[in-house]
Amino acid sequence: DDLVLWRSDGSPTYHLAVVVDDITMGITYVIRGDDHVNNTPRQILIYQALGEPLPRYAHVPMLLGPDRTRLSKRHGATSVLAYRDMGFLPHALLNALARVGWSYGDQEKFTVQEMIEKFSLENVGKSAGIFNPEKLLDLNARYVRESDSNDLAQALLPFLEKLGFQSPDMNRVTGAAETLRMRSKTLVEMAESARFYFDEDIPYEEKAERKFLKPDVAPLVQETRTRLEGLEDFTQKSLEGLFLGLLEERKIKLGEIAQPLRVALTGTSVSPGLFEVMEVLGKEAVLRRMDKALRHMAQKTHSH
Repeated sequence: DDLVLWRSDGSPTYHLAVVVDDITMGITYVIRGDDHVNNTPRQILIYQALGEPLPRYAHVPMLLGPDRTRLSKRHGATSVLAYRDMGFLPHALLNALARVGWSYGDQEKFTVQEMIEKFSLENVGKSAGIFNPEKLLDLNARYVRESDSNDLAQALLPFLEKLGFQSPDMNRVTGAAETLRMRSKTLVEMAESARFYFDEDIPYEEKAERKFLKPDVAPLVQETRTRLEGLEDFTQKSLEGLFLGLLEERKIKLGEIAQPLRVALTGTSVSPGLFEVMEVLGKEAVLRRMDKALRHMAQKTHSH
């Protein structure tokens, strides 16, 4: 078609502007969406008319949502920062994006270094790439599981602060991340699950409290507390030893003390391993929370 280069108001149209811009900036490669394929021949004519060398052109398929329409707000987040706020690790997002419309054998997980080494236009698919939020979530969960503990703790920090825990103890943050990494798909999820580590006054979940914080377990909790107080080395290994001794002497099963303790320490009946949780909380916090549970059970006795 006889395309317009200059508007009557004295401003250039897109086609002329983009060519002049690229020439001025010394652009040698133009890689853009295949929705621009029909603009390319027009721009080539303009280069030729100006007597300038042509750049190399590549057209890559569009990114589509799961319903195969162009990605838009209704597919959820469309900005990188929105994914950051949703608790995705930068690496996981990069990896997921690199895999949309490009492949390298069957490999799903790539380090940045590998993406740089292995990426080539030859392996970009011809058909549109489908952006799959589920896949991103799975990748993110893998990166969370495999992250270095200190990096993970640093990444988790802003999410804890958003929940109102200002400058929490970093050792505890690292420990918390360590115990939750296998069960968290995003950092938002991890921060939510980690609340009990940082909340001084943890609420008891009603069902768990009714079932496990019964006045009749108070003596057992009290005895466990006394033994824990005397424990110098508050690590998973020594804690395990202490509990084994207690179970043998009292001829009870671990569940009989573990569940009441879990509720006393975390507020719920489901949490990471009890000994891990105790090590991360540290002796003082564990004793404080046990005292609170003992007071709670005592009140229940009086109210009956």
